[in-house]
Amino acid sequence: MTKKDLLTPIGITVGFAMVMFGIMANAGFGGFRSFIQLSSILIVLGGLGAAILVNFNISEVKLTIRVAKEAFKTSDMNVKELMALFVRLSEKARREGLLALETELEEVEDPFIKKGILLAVDGIQPEVINDIMKAEIVAVEERHQRGRAIIETAGEYAPAWGMIGTLIGLVLMLQSLTNPSTLGPQMAVALLTTFYGTLLANLVFIPMAGKLENKTYHEIFLKQIIIEGVMGVQDGQNPRILEEKLSAFLSEKEKRVEEEELPQDGTVGEAANEA
Repeated sequence: MTKKDLLTPIGITVGFAMVMFGIMANAGFGGFRSFIQLSSILIVLGGLGAAILVNFNISEVKLTIRVAKEAFKTSDMNVKELMALFVRLSEKARREGLLALETELEEVEDPFIKKGILLAVDGIQPEVINDIMKAEIVAVEERHQRGRAIIETAGEYAPAWGMIGTLIGLVLMLQSLTNPSTLGPQMAVALLTTFYGTLLANLVFIPMAGKLENKTYHEIFLKQIIIEGVMGVQDGQNPRILEEKLSAFLSEKEKRVEEEELPQDGTVGEAANEA
């Protein structure tokens, strides 16, 4: 199950707000208005959009829109939940057989888990299941990388288009040296385009691409756990052995927390005596 990731919009909003407050703290609201330059915005955004259209095809652009939305979502699935799910499935499979797992899948929302369990229920060879599920992981990684490529490219192009705007402003300024009244606005265009391009790259595009890359790594990590769980359920492994096997994917901190949650020998008896 996915839910909204508030950190992405909060981070972008806070970044823009800090820049705005920093400007206003030194120059007031009037100084902040001088940082809003329509021609600079058009140069950066227009040039950036045009360069992306030249560099990528329409299907990749559409894919990027879908992938970019993932930066504003997060999955609440974790290793402990996967461990608990596969231990429960393993117990039912050993008790009632693999066919009984079909009823359990009604409560499972993740399509990758459903696919693996259904392949196991259908009696597909473990090697074939492993190959099918790993092939899907490769496809997911490739699809995410292609969708992330435009955002990464935008992070590279934005400062460059800022510099192009700076060159335009400097050329216009040098052509108007005899008219001092035009030097200020033209210098503003020259500097603000670089400002816009650098701000967009380092506050929006590059951080968003980094978050998407981290989400891809996390998703692949969870899918690897799912493959191990499906293999264990199909093989009829003892639920406790399967749980121990999957616990290898826990971090050291998570392992310590799990050990602390387990009742220690004699704890129950001592509590009963004290009562």
